[in-house]
Amino acid sequence: MPNKRSVEGEYRVTGSVLDELGLDRQGALELKLKASLHQNILGLIKRRRYSARDLERILRIQQPRVSELTRGKLSTLSVARLLLYADLLGAQAQIKLKQLRANAAA
Repeated sequence: MPNKRSVEGEYRVTGSVLDELGLDRQGALELKLKASLHQNILGLIKRRRYSARDLERILRIQQPRVSELTRGKLSTLSVARLLLYADLLGAQAQIKLKQLRANAAA
């Protein structure tokens, strides 16, 4: 299904916005992984009701880095750093691979 303009100046995307940004495949996949990790970390923070001060202590980072994390500034965070934060918050990361369609490798 192609993307359509529904209202003047509005652009509707079907599927992932990251796919529409024109990034190379590796960059898009990395951003998707970062976004997923980030969402899960924010879920942990919200469920456990951590304050910014709590996060400074637990993650051993200063307030500006806590702010970048909680505001979603993914450009400053690597996948490795996000995995470390998840670990420090008591979570275990798990990667699952699934085949999107039959004969995808063919």
